[in-house]
Amino acid sequence: MKKFRFVSIGMIMFMAFVITGCGSGDAAQGSVQSDEPLTIGMSFQDMDNPYFVVMREALEEAGASMGAEIITTDAAHDVLKQINDIEDMVQRGIDILLINPTDSVGVRSAVESTKEAGVVIVAVDAQAEGPIDSFVGSRNYDAGLKAGEFMGQYLDGEGTVAILDGIPVVPILERVRGFRDGLAAYPGIEIVDVQNGRQERDHALSVTENMIQAHPNLDGIFSVNDGGALGSLAAIESSGREIALVSVDGHPEAVEAVLGNTPFKATVAQYPRDQVRIGIGIALAKYWGANIPSEVPIEVTLLTPENAGGFSW
Repeated sequence: MKKFRFVSIGMIMFMAFVITGCGSGDAAQGSVQSDEPLTIGMSFQDMDNPYFVVMREALEEAGASMGAEIITTDAAHDVLKQINDIEDMVQRGIDILLINPTDSVGVRSAVESTKEAGVVIVAVDAQAEGPIDSFVGSRNYDAGLKAGEFMGQYLDGEGTVAILDGIPVVPILERVRGFRDGLAAYPGIEIVDVQNGRQERDHALSVTENMIQAHPNLDGIFSVNDGGALGSLAAIESSGREIALVSVDGHPEAVEAVLGNTPFKATVAQYPRDQVRIGIGIALAKYWGANIPSEVPIEVTLLTPENAGGFSW
């Protein structure tokens, strides 16, 4: 059975101290000797997604272990709300902001004003424009590439495929680009449709029904996330058609479907707990005055019926 990574709370602290010891940068933005507890804020793009719920749990666990105050907000895919949420957290005196943007470009003004307030900023899962200190996120291009290569192999290099796209943030764009490149080695496979499933189960179900009706010979669907893919799965099963479904995330229901002999043939797993824990470690190192990398990529894993057993976020 494949062993999956797990970053412990102790590893966060160890990593932060190691990075700090590698060389100090400018004067520390905070003081490691301060008796005041750290205040860490995280602005999420959408807390209806179990992926981000798991991320918040890991954040709260880490905060409790460090004695830090944790503030979290849910933008609900509304960039204006996210900007207001971040401004409110800055007013409440956060030392560190972890931002999971709902719009990579749209949050720029909030990032700029937060940096002007002297707050350490690390983008997590999705890149944010503006003066962030670092970005921690999955290798999203690789996720799409693995999905595309798998689809090409599964279809034996022949057939038609559709893409369930999502919101215009860098991770989604990179997954689609990677998927297209993965299929490029299979000229006998044609991408016949690209529609926005909004990464939402109900909407993706409706979009998939339309795709199936419009393309009677459709052989495969790539979804940019498992939430949308689960809606797509319901539409495929209702149609009675043999359509292979491949996605990205490693959602528990998706893993169950991959293992259950359904049209859901593979998902490329991310590690949300690792992302937020490493994000905290990187942010702490910066807060203590260290030079830190501008980007920390997190590996992804293709899960199929052969290796998905035992995987969990």
